[in-house]
Amino acid sequence: MNYSELVTLMRRLAIEAGEKIMEIYEGPDFEVKTKSDASPVTAADEAADALISAGLRAAYPDVPLVTEEQAASHDVQARTFLIVDPLDGTKEFINRRGDFTVNIALVEDGVPTRGVVYAPARKRMFWTNSVGHSVEEVGTFDPETVGDTKDIRVADPDNDALMIVASKSHRDQATDDYINRYKVKDMRSAGSSLKFCLVATGEADLYPRLGRTMEWDTAAGHAVLAGAGGRVLRFDDHTPLAYGKEGFANPFFIAYAPGVDLKKD
Repeated sequence: MNYSELVTLMRRLAIEAGEKIMEIYEGPDFEVKTKSDASPVTAADEAADALISAGLRAAYPDVPLVTEEQAASHDVQARTFLIVDPLDGTKEFINRRGDFTVNIALVEDGVPTRGVVYAPARKRMFWTNSVGHSVEEVGTFDPETVGDTKDIRVADPDNDALMIVASKSHRDQATDDYINRYKVKDMRSAGSSLKFCLVATGEADLYPRLGRTMEWDTAAGHAVLAGAGGRVLRFDDHTPLAYGKEGFANPFFIAYAPGVDLKKD
C-alpha cells in the first residue's frame, strides 16, 4: 500500500466529513435516534459515514472496511483493514460540547499503523505521515492543501507530578480509584479520541479507560499516539492492545507515555 496516498486520502475525507458534521452541529435542532445497542446516532454520524466509506471503498476496494455505522461490516474477519468512526463522541456532539472527532485508521496485522483524528469544533487535527510519525496540523483545514504541521512527541513524564486525562462522559469510580494510585499534578477531562492525542502531544501523560470501547473508537487515536512514541496496553495484563478481535470490542486499556510507572491492578 502507498502510505502517502492513503494518508492524503484519509486527511481529505476527515476534513470533508468534518464540514458536513459542522453544518448540522451549527444548525437548528437535529433528530437523535437510538441504535440497536441503545447508543445515540444523528444525521451527522450517517452523513460522515457515507462520505468516508464511499471515498475509502472507491480507492481501496479490496481492503476490508469496518465502520461503526454499518452493522454488516462488523463481520469482517481480517488482520489488515480500514476502520472508521465517522463521529466519535456523539454524546459530546448532541450536548454541543465540542469534544467530538472524525476517526479514520489503517490496521495492519492487528496494529493501527496510520490514522487521522480531526476535531472540527476544536479546530485540531492530528495524523500520521507516510512514514508513521505523528504531526498536528494547524490553521485552516483545506481538504486539498496541507497546512502548517508540527511534529508531536509524548512528554518525559514526572512520576511525582503526572498529568492525567480521562473521559468526560464515561468517568466512573473505578477510573477514579485507579487514578488515585498515582501522584497527580493535574487532571483534565476530554471527550472522544482527543484523549489519545493529548497524550501524544505531551499535554497529558496517562489516559486510563476502564469502560466499554470499540476498535473504531480507538484505532485512529492509537495510531497517532504510537506515532508520537506512546503506547496502549491492556489494563488486565499490560500486553499491547491488538485489533481485529471478535466483535471488535476492546478490553479496558491504558494509553500512556513511556516512563510512566504503571500500577498493576
